[in-house]
Amino acid sequence: MKAQTIDPQEVAYYTRLAEQWWNKQGKFWPLHRLNELRMQYLKDQICLHYGRPSENEKPLVGLNILDIGCGGGILSESMAALGANFHGIDVVEKSISVARQHGLQEGWLIDYELTSVEDLIEREHKYDIVLNMEVVEHVLDLPLFVSACAKLVTDDGIMFVATINRNLLSWLFAIVGAEYILRWLPRGTHSWRKFVRPGELETLLGQNGLAVSSSVGVSVNPVTRRFKLCRRLAVNYMLSVSPVR
Repeated sequence: MKAQTIDPQEVAYYTRLAEQWWNKQGKFWPLHRLNELRMQYLKDQICLHYGRPSENEKPLVGLNILDIGCGGGILSESMAALGANFHGIDVVEKSISVARQHGLQEGWLIDYELTSVEDLIEREHKYDIVLNMEVVEHVLDLPLFVSACAKLVTDDGIMFVATINRNLLSWLFAIVGAEYILRWLPRGTHSWRKFVRPGELETLLGQNGLAVSSSVGVSVNPVTRRFKLCRRLAVNYMLSVSPVR
C-alpha cells in the first residue's frame, strides 16, 4: 500500500478506537448524530444531480458509490440502504474488520477493502458518487490526496467533501470545546493546522477539474447536542462537486 497521503499517527489513533465505531453512546456518538443529518443532504443532492425522485424508497439503485475513509461503516450502511452498489475503503485494518463484521450482522452487501485512494486509481476504477467525509483533515499531503480522489469520479459523477474550516472559531469549537471542555471527542482527534478553509479546498478541487455546485455548513447546539444544516461555513462544512464539462 502506498503511503504518500497516509499519516501513520492517524492510523494508530483510529486503530486504538476501532472497537468504538458502533457504540452510539461512546466516543463516536457525534458521527452517529452527524450521519442522521447529512444523509438527507446527500440523498437530495445526488437525486438532484441524477434527476431522480428523492421520495423513492431506494432512489440510488444502479449507482456505484465509493466511501473514502469509511471507518466502521456508519455512513456506508446508511447509503447502501438507498439501493446503491457500495465500496468502502479505509487504511485502518481494524476499522475495516469492524465494518465487515457489522455489515454481515445487518445483512448488507458492502464491499469493504483495506486500501488507499492511490492504490485504487491504479485499477482505473471510477464511481458515480465519491464520499470524502471527514478525511481531508487527516491526510499528510492534501494536494496529492485531492488529485487522487478527483480521478475516481466519473465524467458525469459527483463527489462530496466534508471537513472543518481553519480559523479561530474552529479552534475554539472543534478543538478546545469538543475535545477539552465538553470532551465530546478524545483529545488529539484533530490537528488545527490540518483544517482546510473552503477557499483553499475549492482551489485544489478546481485545479483537478472539479467545480463546487453546492455548499452547506453544519452547526451543533452544545446543550441539546443536536446538529443542523446552516448557511455559514465557519466550522464544519460540506461541499458537493462535479467534473467541469
